[in-house]
Amino acid sequence: MKVGIDMGRTNTGSAATLDLEELLATRLLVQGNSGSGKSHLLRRLIEQSAPWVQQAIIDPEGDFVTLADRFGHVVVEADEHTEAALQAVAARVRQHRVSVVLNLEGLDSDMQMRAAAAFLGGLFDADRDYWYPMLVVVDEAQLFAPSAAGEVSDEARKVSLGAMTNLMCRGRKRGLAGVIATQRLAKLAKNVAAEASNFLMGRTFLDIDMARASDLLGMEKRQAEMFRDLERGHFIALGPALSRRPLPLRIGAVETQGRTGSPTLMPPPTTPSEDARDLIFTATETEPARHPVRRPSTTASADLMAQLARGRASAPPPMVEAPDDAPPPPPEPEETAEEIAAREALYDDVLRAVLADPEAAYRSIAVLYQDFLVRCRRQGVEGDRLALPAFRRRLATARAGAGTDADPAWERATATAATLPEDIQPVFLLLARAALDHAPCPSDADVARACGSRSKGRGRRLLTYMEQRGFIAARSGLGNTRAISLPALGWETALGDPNADDWADAPADGDLFAAG
Repeated sequence: MKVGIDMGRTNTGSAATLDLEELLATRLLVQGNSGSGKSHLLRRLIEQSAPWVQQAIIDPEGDFVTLADRFGHVVVEADEHTEAALQAVAARVRQHRVSVVLNLEGLDSDMQMRAAAAFLGGLFDADRDYWYPMLVVVDEAQLFAPSAAGEVSDEARKVSLGAMTNLMCRGRKRGLAGVIATQRLAKLAKNVAAEASNFLMGRTFLDIDMARASDLLGMEKRQAEMFRDLERGHFIALGPALSRRPLPLRIGAVETQGRTGSPTLMPPPTTPSEDARDLIFTATETEPARHPVRRPSTTASADLMAQLARGRASAPPPMVEAPDDAPPPPPEPEETAEEIAAREALYDDVLRAVLADPEAAYRSIAVLYQDFLVRCRRQGVEGDRLALPAFRRRLATARAGAGTDADPAWERATATAATLPEDIQPVFLLLARAALDHAPCPSDADVARACGSRSKGRGRRLLTYMEQRGFIAARSGLGNTRAISLPALGWETALGDPNADDWADAPADGDLFAAG
């Protein structure tokens, strides 16, 4: 499903649209000197995509904590947690699909790198069941992935650079889409910057940064001078999620503002010199704090952060007890059989739409579940009522080629599959469907496709694993054919060619859903 994010206007006045689904697969690099509008761009992207995808913002200056009031992000104060606690919180963030801002303000450079590395590590190492799509925005990325050693310790630089490399190089398969922003391309590690396929380049003055920017955009060196002339908030966009050719655009307005804002001119007070000396050299009764700590004022955000830190699932804040003489709350109406049937029918329609995409067979369960929930929201139905395990079983049944469980024999097959490891359930149901229909044994390509892969070798290895565990038994026939029996059901497929290369002829998942 395509979700377009409105980033502003192009130089021709048309809408500058960013393909969010493509961005999740290809990552983004934003570059611009201080004052170019880089933070404004990130805020626009975060605000526009907040309703569609979970987000995590690595915020070294505490500038994005204001998102909590308007969009419900939980602010994680890094200076209040150990590295181990931050890693555990990050894992629960993925589990409960909470959008967060990691506020690193108040930590020195070395501790900022360690805290960011621990948090990114927790996101990266989350259990496979929680690999939901997540936009991970890292502001001032050159601080966490420096191209050369600086004043920080080698250990801090190593762990931070490793976490950033994992995010940009290996995060896609785990649902993590890196969006990194930097003031200086020359100070950003090349192996981190090179993994981005989308670019938004803003005003840049140094020759070395302009050269790298023009190189990333595929522009000639003489064209690099244009980056000096860009106005604040104007960027050059390039990439599959933005434009196939360099496209000038102007970033649109935002709903929230940073806590610091842009500096404005303010004349100093006209204080006589002697009075000024007394003001600065004489201690007052109430000295201001040297390091004031600023915290967001959102109570709900603080409550949810406390729940994550304690390891509990996200839940609404505790309710205040009603007085004894208060009338009891009305009971929630129970769904009727007709309402449940209507919701289940809508689930089938939405799942059919999800699987109609030819690439759906090769996407992870978490990505498909996210797509399913978004489509349910558009249809006005609560997709969360179908939990991830139930969604996985329904998806496996759909891919096997049966849309309903009305057939008692098929009910027996699905019940048997439910007792097996989750990763082989789709293949077991595929074989069961073929055996029930007396159809030829699925090929290695069919088996690979059922487990979300294009590799026939993976299909063969999975069948070998299942045979070693006694879940199936294979026998050979004439002409390099085979049949596979399912001992638990007492069924067997017809003979079929295991080497049949039927990718081109294979029906789309949407067709399989309606089969049988």
